[in-house]
Amino acid sequence: MIEINLKDVYSFYKTDVWVEVDEEIVHEMRRFDNLDNAYKLRVYRHRAYYSLDGNDGMEHQILFPVLSSEEKYEEAWLRQEIYKAMCQLSEKTFRRIYAHYFLGLSKVAIAQAEKVDERAVRKSISSGLKKLALLLDKVQL
Repeated sequence: MIEINLKDVYSFYKTDVWVEVDEEIVHEMRRFDNLDNAYKLRVYRHRAYYSLDGNDGMEHQILFPVLSSEEKYEEAWLRQEIYKAMCQLSEKTFRRIYAHYFLGLSKVAIAQAEKVDERAVRKSISSGLKKLALLLDKVQL
């Protein structure tokens, strides 16, 4: 057992308070201090003083902005209109556009899955997007 002063460990202690602590715990506390000091030194050396990750929620707000009810409604309406327009495409074109843009598959992967030439997939997607643009132009946005 080793005696440590809690005043040295915790800043809110104003007077000396000595407690006996197991050696393993003291070892872990020293290891943590060494890791913390190494981190501070890296920050200093790389001049990385600023971060959005201040645990105040700022980073989360920037990455995932909260939408107003109007924005949510507009987004849902636009999604519905896009889906209506996509339903007017042929089944094959719909499937290829959905796989590429919504599922994130490459055109090569789609061609391999359908056992067709990649150029056919590219042409189908391209013509489908042109038709979608014409259909969505008719919708009053």
